[in-house]
Amino acid sequence: MNVVLLGLPATPLGQLLVGLVALALVVLVGRIVLSVAWKLVWVAITVVGAVYAAGVLM
Repeated sequence: MNVVLLGLPATPLGQLLVGLVALALVVLVGRIVLSVAWKLVWVAITVVGAVYAAGVLM
């Protein structure tokens, strides 16, 4: 049976290639999301620290 999946043959090797490409995309998107998340964490730490310092000093 010759089934074509996204232009690749539906052999175990072709499926492995599709799986690895999908995994690479997930990792790439995850890195971007984590980069944004870390920036938000630093902003939150700065804001909470400033509010805490203002509360202690006033």
